[in-house]
Amino acid sequence: MVQVSKMEPGHWQAVKQIYLEGIATGNATFQTTAPSWEEWNDAHISSCRLVAAEDDELLGWAALTPVSGRCVYAGVAEVSVYIAGKARGKGIGKRLLEELVTESEKNNYWTLQAGIFPENSASIRLHQGAGFRIIGNRERIGQMNGVWRDTVLLERRSNIVGRD
Repeated sequence: MVQVSKMEPGHWQAVKQIYLEGIATGNATFQTTAPSWEEWNDAHISSCRLVAAEDDELLGWAALTPVSGRCVYAGVAEVSVYIAGKARGKGIGKRLLEELVTESEKNNYWTLQAGIFPENSASIRLHQGAGFRIIGNRERIGQMNGVWRDTVLLERRSNIVGRD
């Protein structure tokens, strides 16, 4: 049975391997290499990092990154969800994203956003199933290997945080 738990530093090597699998698809991120633990740790919100594992094998991870250092955006974060190749299509991404939404709201995040390559239709469907809506397309937002790429911008607004 798949268990979702808080990501710990000791998970990093498995997290990094899953991230590298995503990078290799060419449709998961603009990144072309995985960062060091220190770089990754500094960039991601410590209270909202999760892993999914079965029988002590890490199958996926999810985390949040702040979108800005400005205090007015303190409750807005970017979502990352990565699933090991052999575990895709088994509902693990859904579990991780649902838990990440719950953790984000416990930590006062009112808006989650995701920028997804249009070719990654499975990720777009995953996010829509978790309450994200498409708010637009960012055309030619970045170059990857000399090719301009678009992203679909999705957001999820909390029903319980930031409504007062």
